[in-house]
Amino acid sequence: MSEKIQEPVDEGLEQARKMVEEEEMGLRHAVGWQRFLVPIVALSWSLFQLSLASWLLLDSTYVRAIHLAFAVFLIFVSFPTFKRKINIPGLRWLSATDRIPTPDLIIAVAATVLALYIAIDYEGIASRVGMPNTRDMILGGLLVLVLWEATRRVVGPALAVIGILFTLYAFFGPYMPDFLAFKGVSLTRYVGQISLTTEGIYGVPIYVSAKIVFLYVLFGALLERAGAGRFFIDLAMSMLGRYKGGPAKAAVLSSGLTGLISGSSIANVVTTGTFTIPLMKKVGYPAKKAAAIEVAVSTNGQLMPPVMGAAAFIIAEYVNLPYLEVCKAAAVPAFASYIALFFLTHIEASKLGMRGLTKAELPIFFTILKNGFHYLVPILYLLYELIVPRHSPDMAAFRATMVLLVIMLFQHVFTAKREGAPLQLGLVKGVIDIYEGMIAGARNMVSVAVATAAAGIVVGIVTMGLGGLVTDIIDTLSMGNLYMMLGIVAVCSLILGMGLPTTANYIVMASLTAPALVTLADWNGFAVPLIAAHLFCFYFGILADDTPPVGLAAYAASAIARSEPIPTGVQGFLYDIRTAVLPFMFIFNTDILLVGINSFPLAVYIFLMTCIGTCSFAAATQGWFIAKNKIHETLLLILVCAIMFRPDFFGNLLGIGNHYLCYLLGVALLGGIYAIQKPRARKHEAAILANAPKGV
Repeated sequence: MSEKIQEPVDEGLEQARKMVEEEEMGLRHAVGWQRFLVPIVALSWSLFQLSLASWLLLDSTYVRAIHLAFAVFLIFVSFPTFKRKINIPGLRWLSATDRIPTPDLIIAVAATVLALYIAIDYEGIASRVGMPNTRDMILGGLLVLVLWEATRRVVGPALAVIGILFTLYAFFGPYMPDFLAFKGVSLTRYVGQISLTTEGIYGVPIYVSAKIVFLYVLFGALLERAGAGRFFIDLAMSMLGRYKGGPAKAAVLSSGLTGLISGSSIANVVTTGTFTIPLMKKVGYPAKKAAAIEVAVSTNGQLMPPVMGAAAFIIAEYVNLPYLEVCKAAAVPAFASYIALFFLTHIEASKLGMRGLTKAELPIFFTILKNGFHYLVPILYLLYELIVPRHSPDMAAFRATMVLLVIMLFQHVFTAKREGAPLQLGLVKGVIDIYEGMIAGARNMVSVAVATAAAGIVVGIVTMGLGGLVTDIIDTLSMGNLYMMLGIVAVCSLILGMGLPTTANYIVMASLTAPALVTLADWNGFAVPLIAAHLFCFYFGILADDTPPVGLAAYAASAIARSEPIPTGVQGFLYDIRTAVLPFMFIFNTDILLVGINSFPLAVYIFLMTCIGTCSFAAATQGWFIAKNKIHETLLLILVCAIMFRPDFFGNLLGIGNHYLCYLLGVALLGGIYAIQKPRARKHEAAILANAPKGV
């Protein structure tokens, strides 16, 4: 960061950073020989995953088992049984954070063996498919219990409780009322499918986690350790800081760039909000709104291709589409959402009569770009690998990581040479950065790996025959109404997301409701592509991160801004309403997902019109376009939004054969609103200038 923008260090920042540590990096800080255990295992995990992507060939079942074994071991040695202090004599080890208690070490080793059992006795288990012996039953059942406990420790009780409820339902389904009745399963079938096949714990989600997601999380952790996070913030500030509400606009850009490499809303808040929230407050944003803007942009960071909070790869597997097709479908709504956020920050700045930062307060763009361009090289190379030669996502991530490792190894050497310092010290710094980045990448993956494994239990139970029942239940609750059905799925995703990580929430909701959405829409004579149904579940899972009362991203931002957490979460959700509208729109207008759109000019046209629609909705909900809205102007803005999102409906209504022409009607209507508000906007600006202190 430029010297002109100093890092604000206060209690709120420390509290927010502690939240990130508790959320993603483990809680224990062991001493003695134990302090080397987690780093060694984490480094080994990273090296194992890099080996898989390059030279090591293993059966996919072995890969899944080893991946899970690393994760559960790290959980039991890193996370105490309880976060609250236990002061009962003889039980204090349950909350110990200064050491790894012997019982947890024993559990960690046992959990590792249980996770590896499917690989250890691979041939025997394969020969006993459907007929597990007593040892299979005992070890398979223990694996389920251990996995629930690991999940509870790292991501909270919600996912474990959901798994337990589904398990109970699988056994007691025959005794349920007719509305919920299910044929049920035997204990043998349950353990066999959930623990001893690749249709449960070792299913598609954890395979994607092991094969692809780890490499992208590692790439992001290494990039962050190299210094790219600070570079993105500086670059965004140098480009946008001088404009009205500039720090907020910089927060949008820097969080979008950070979202390319980060799958965590909370980490995104602390990485970018550390600098942007104090600067937003400095130029006039109230603490609550400064924090809420950071929450909204950081949450939306998970929408950004290519990583999309690790869900993009799982979506590709579930929908059976090439990874690039998933990115293509996600691109327009993600970027349109960010454009609307830019406009929303401009609206708030206009309301408050703000100005940007002065040139003296900002870093110099070309200086920042020159000093940090090397951080863009691995990202550009990653995009090249994905788009031009179209290598697989894991191969692209591996090669980009290799480029990044070379940069990390030598960047301090060049700095040392420029400053006249010993070159070997620069080389040592590079090695340390790589070492710490490898460890951070593995530790960041712990929650993803265990969440995908635990969510696999739900997926496995659904495949036992619950899928059709879920469809019938949703159909009954919605009374066959497609809009009500979408509302039910959205509310369920929000509720689940309050206690689940985004990826796990997506897996659970997609396995339960995505096929049901497609089927029920078909029953109503409406075709919904499977990718649209999956992205619908994904979007509402993301929104849970800033949905009160549990929105953790809002708590982190409010700690930095020193604002009230619940009002901050409410304000952040109000900012994110335009994101909540998008999924409903692309269900009914698949052009937004570029389904069947192969013309680049047409794709750009649709993107621009979608941006106008999201900005119009933001203006309507915030009560301000270029001046304060009157009631009829708000209604007209909603009409513009409706036209932009459903041009086919208005085309049929007005008898226009080519519905793409209806977009122009919306543009014309928005131009009319602009012309009506322009005189009022000039008066507002004049009043602000008249009341501004001299010299401003």
